[in-house]
Amino acid sequence: MYCGVRAGCILELDLQTAVMIILTLYMPEVNRLFGHCIYVISTVLAGTILLLTKKRTPTDAGEKTMSIIVNRRDLDFVMYEALDLNTILESEHYADYDRESLDAMLDLCQSLAEDQFLPFAAKLDANEPKFVDGKVETIPEVKEAINAYREAGLCTSAYDAAIGGMQLPWMMDQALNGMFVCANNPVHTYLFLTQGVANMLNACGSDELKARYLPKLVEGEWFGTMCLSETQAGSSLADIRTKADVRADGGYNISGTKMWISGGEQDITDNIVHMVLAKIPGSPPGVKGISLFLVPKNRVNDDGSIGDSNNVALAGLNHKMGCRGTTNCLLNFGESGESIGYLVGEPNQGLANMFHMMNEARISVGMASVMAGMGGYLYSLDYARNRPQGRPLVNRNPEDAQIMISEHADIKRMLMTQKAFVEGAQTLIYYSAQLIDQQKLSTDKEANARTDLLLGLLTPICKSWPSEFCLEANKLAIQVLGGYGYTREYPVERLYRDNRLNHIHEGTWGIQGIDILGRKVQMHNGAAVAVLREEIQATVDSATGMSGLAEHCTQLKDALAQIEATVKTVSEAADPSLALANATIFLDAMGHVVIAWMWLKQAVAATRGLQQGTAADTAFYQGKLAATQFFFRYELPKTDASLALVAGLDSTCYDLSADQFTGS
Repeated sequence: MYCGVRAGCILELDLQTAVMIILTLYMPEVNRLFGHCIYVISTVLAGTILLLTKKRTPTDAGEKTMSIIVNRRDLDFVMYEALDLNTILESEHYADYDRESLDAMLDLCQSLAEDQFLPFAAKLDANEPKFVDGKVETIPEVKEAINAYREAGLCTSAYDAAIGGMQLPWMMDQALNGMFVCANNPVHTYLFLTQGVANMLNACGSDELKARYLPKLVEGEWFGTMCLSETQAGSSLADIRTKADVRADGGYNISGTKMWISGGEQDITDNIVHMVLAKIPGSPPGVKGISLFLVPKNRVNDDGSIGDSNNVALAGLNHKMGCRGTTNCLLNFGESGESIGYLVGEPNQGLANMFHMMNEARISVGMASVMAGMGGYLYSLDYARNRPQGRPLVNRNPEDAQIMISEHADIKRMLMTQKAFVEGAQTLIYYSAQLIDQQKLSTDKEANARTDLLLGLLTPICKSWPSEFCLEANKLAIQVLGGYGYTREYPVERLYRDNRLNHIHEGTWGIQGIDILGRKVQMHNGAAVAVLREEIQATVDSATGMSGLAEHCTQLKDALAQIEATVKTVSEAADPSLALANATIFLDAMGHVVIAWMWLKQAVAATRGLQQGTAADTAFYQGKLAATQFFFRYELPKTDASLALVAGLDSTCYDLSADQFTGS
């Protein structure tokens, strides 16, 4: 078990946080060696220390009583009641962990996110990185926050023990990192990209490349990027021009320009590992001739030390509307000298290898969308509960006390819409992470192939549905605050701007639509949709006999049947371009059906909770059932018109010519 805690870090932290770090990172190992009783004794001891040191309360510090980066009650509900994380923890692979140790880790992460990441989020947004003498300058808080994250060992959370990681379930990794995303997504983006690069290198790289670069990436000493897009090509990777010429020593000289590279240059780490798509001269045309190369910012000597510059030049910074604290770069390779790259995997297999990272990244982008929506929802909910304004419509007496705006009907509608979108999408992300965990544990090839089909179908929804509808949640959060919501003194407008980028990240909205309608729902004669139908039916079966859920079950099955009928019609269309003309509308509609399924899952768990839980949880469970009813009554019916449009092969937009927009 890797432990990233260092003595210097412990001494600099308050006693509470230090104890939490020790328990989180050391105790699973103690538990394995000496038995669970040692863990329990240590936990009790830690609790005693916390009491003696008097844990700071919100009242003491003048803080809000409610976190604006996480709802821990909801997190527990989704992971343990709706999705049963305990089943995964019973496996040998995750035997180091139990609920107590994971709760301690979440406590640590919440503390770090709220104390180290959240306080300077607005400052970073107002003071984005600068391009100075060919280099990047960021405000010092960025490096300080990342160092706190790194020294707590959290850079290793996503990796297996075999490569120096904590070997956490991926569901838990998404949960703990989600808090940092919500607190300060631009800072966490550097960490998220590095995780994807390390996992891809581990899956596709040679032993030599892994030995030289993987430990530094896993430990967070070096960061990583992916370099796909080019100015003239955009999302059309078949048209990239970056070239890789073979060197006598077996490496490659990389030459070309890459655009929109997040984290492409920064002053946080001593080295950056770029994963670059390029073409070897003589390769097949189009995407079949793309290869993947590891190109370090600085060359690495045989002893692992950093050598000379590798001539990766920062040509400029792009200034986006959101996520301003993450550098977004135009990079030139080989402009002022040789940029040496190393082939990752086989020649001409670059796109397939890159998708080891892309598929993981798309789920993480979905999580980023969820957490931006979550931040807006929690902040606007807290604001609405504490903002007095107006009186009930039936009471016009100006001498009576004002009521909190959370009592107004339209505010309730906007808060419930946010809840339905954010908590529904969050459940989908955790469910997809659970599928990845289950697949990792299984040796059943048939079961894993079935999971592959389902994950392939859900991934474009994971990426795109939250990017659209959690963005809508952010819009409503602004509206709840009224005029204040549009000002930079409040975080909701910043969260909206940050979230707006997720439509573009890791594949545009339209590309995801074409992917799901043109390929995923039709592949293997609709096998993925068949798996989805079986899984939805299992949830429907679990809801049978539960009060108030029968109507939802019927509605969900009818919506899925309409999806299947639409897919059949589209697959039989004579003109494949017309068939995909409304693919994005299909993507949204199918996302609505999947999110309705996630809400039915939550409704089943909430019904059981009401039957078995305590009185203190009654309002929470009732809120879950109300949100389920809201989604099925207000949102799911919208799919009828959308799917009818897609099935009708409507050509209104398809038939337009460019000059018809303006008449010239």
